Amino acid sequence: MTTSVPASGWDRQTGLTPAQTVGPYLGIGLPWPDGPFVVDETDPAAIWLRGRLLDGAGDPVPDGLIETWQADPQGRFDHPDDPRGAVAGFRGFGRCPTDETGEWAVRTRKPGPVPGPDGRPQAPHIAVSVFARGLLHRVVTRIYFPDEVDANAADPVLVGLPQARRDTLIATAEPDGYRFDIRLQGEHETVFFAV
Repeated sequence: MTTSVPASGWDRQTGLTPAQTVGPYLGIGLPWPDGPFVVDETDPAAIWLRGRLLDGAGDPVPDGLIETWQADPQGRFDHPDDPRGAVAGFRGFGRCPTDETGEWAVRTRKPGPVPGPDGRPQAPHIAVSVFARGLLHRVVTRIYFPDEVDANAADPVLVGLPQARRDTLIATAEPDGYRFDIRLQGEHETVFFAV
């Protein structure tokens, strides 16, 4: 007798199928106390970075997790791998689960430019890791800023992408910060990087 296993969902004989191996864990085990606050809530220079996580059909992903990693406003990292030496006092890391509408938000400061591997400056950007159901490994992207036109035009990562795909990495300005929607597949899919 042959038993067919659905592409995703619950199967009586095998339990969870592979499409559900990641997902519910995100809302249960990974949030942490500082969560979306890279900087203190009262920091007068802080901005909100908000967005939605969307699947290939354009529907919200309600059980995803967004992690951000960035330099401080001077382009320095509080990390021993910063080639200029670690600078203390700016953690640069945020983590936010998505809600039922796919929304996420991180309160931070806009980063400064950082040196690239070849010494050329990279435009101010924030590295983003996305974890969600159906993904066995995180996907990684970047957020660039619309008010950094000259820096973006010279950024080695952006310049290396087809012109038509670059806009998927540039946030839009909002009164209290920026918006960056992440599309996992489909039309206007966000550019993701192999790391």
